[in-house]
Amino acid sequence: MKNPVAVSVIIPCFRCAKTIERAIASVAAQTVLPAEVILVDDASGDGTRLLLSALKDHYAAGWVKLVLLDQNVGAGSARNAGWAAATQPLIAFLDADDAWHFRKIEIQHAYMDANPDVALCGHSFRLLKQGVLPYWEVQKDLPQPISKWRMMLSNRFVTPSVMIRRDVVHRFVDRQRYMEDHMLWLRVVCAGSRVVKLPGELAAIYKDPFGVTGLSSRVWLMERSDLGNYKRLYDDQSINNIQLVILVIYSMLKYLRRLMIYSAYLRWKK
Repeated sequence: MKNPVAVSVIIPCFRCAKTIERAIASVAAQTVLPAEVILVDDASGDGTRLLLSALKDHYAAGWVKLVLLDQNVGAGSARNAGWAAATQPLIAFLDADDAWHFRKIEIQHAYMDANPDVALCGHSFRLLKQGVLPYWEVQKDLPQPISKWRMMLSNRFVTPSVMIRRDVVHRFVDRQRYMEDHMLWLRVVCAGSRVVKLPGELAAIYKDPFGVTGLSSRVWLMERSDLGNYKRLYDDQSINNIQLVILVIYSMLKYLRRLMIYSAYLRWKK
């Protein structure tokens, strides 16, 4: 194995036999390899564990590690379990049905290494068709700081774009299954930590993160979690009661807009 860098990759796995090989292949194809890949089986209950075990044996000894959960706890808690097992100072998240651009670790690790005051950074992504691995020229531009209020108004990062320092005290809310990633990013930025968005699309997503497919049929569950996130920030004293009311109204307006988009899509599909 070429000289790895001090990054632990965490991939929550739940009945992901059709996509996990592509995800790990995109990690193995990095120009700069992470030190370890931690696969967390979230009590899949099918043949996923056998495949994960085979993948562990396929790569260099010790590079792929397995964490096997007895109960299904959701992606956020599964990531927490992987985080607890991680040995490297930087954590990068990848979902089992997504993939990375081959320069992702090279670019993101170099930035985090050169900027020790940055607690969390993310980047853009590109939607791809199934089966196509990421390969394109990376945009060159300046990193953008993400303020507390920019993060409040919308989730600036898909989970597979984020690299975070292992010693950050916050974690995903236990067993929260929707908007759990946004909650973590919010707590980090509200704690006063520096959060930055890097230029370029360094992840490939093979499903819409939100819209007329995938989770769009669960818009209320996502909205309820969004409102719950704002209530947690209020309880943490990160926002006051007036700010809470404003954010709730803003969130509900976004929710109504999403419902209208989804409704229009269903009518068009007929």
